[in-house]
Amino acid sequence: MAEKQGLNGAYYGPAIPPTRHYHRPGRGSSDCGCCCLVTFLFKVIFTVLALIGLFILVVWLIFRPINKVKFHVTDVALTEFNYTNNMLRYNLTFNVNIRNPNKKIGIYYNRIEAKAFYEGQRFGYQSLTPFYQGHKNTTVLDVVFKGEQPVTLQGQELTQFNNEKASGLYSITLELSLRVRFKLGKVKTTRFKPKIECDDLKIALNGLSAAGSSSKCDIKF
Repeated sequence: MAEKQGLNGAYYGPAIPPTRHYHRPGRGSSDCGCCCLVTFLFKVIFTVLALIGLFILVVWLIFRPINKVKFHVTDVALTEFNYTNNMLRYNLTFNVNIRNPNKKIGIYYNRIEAKAFYEGQRFGYQSLTPFYQGHKNTTVLDVVFKGEQPVTLQGQELTQFNNEKASGLYSITLELSLRVRFKLGKVKTTRFKPKIECDDLKIALNGLSAAGSSSKCDIKF
């Protein structure tokens, strides 16, 4: 085919084809993916911080001084507490009052482990039935320790036991290991693991009360 010439017979060469624009696939979707990922991460971080703030608020509402959950040992019965041949035999019962004074907060006691200690050594253990405690409610726990347990008392510890045996008044510590959840409206918090220590107990053999048990037990996290 002959090349085109101008009107004056000059040759201008072949016609220049129009510029073609190429689209690179995937670039726009990649940018969107990065933005969406950053947005998602910000949402997750915000949600986590909001939940943490809610948990802290609920715990503060529960354990601030005017609404603090209270634990009291109200009655104790000790009918046996003998130590011979490194073996402690015991028969001990506690009544523990738990008072929830809050108007809008309930408590799930998912785990309750009761332990008894003498001279820093554990001799009694009982796992209690889980329960839910409603608003402004008082619950009474019956804690029973009965049996025998190897215990080593030497030196000052043995002297202390003999002195208390002579007086008929024993220093025994009660500890409750809990796993609890708080309920505020329809919201339930994560699980907390407080310990309740009642270490001001002077318990009389064959008696029905504990000196100092009117004081509330200490709550530790």
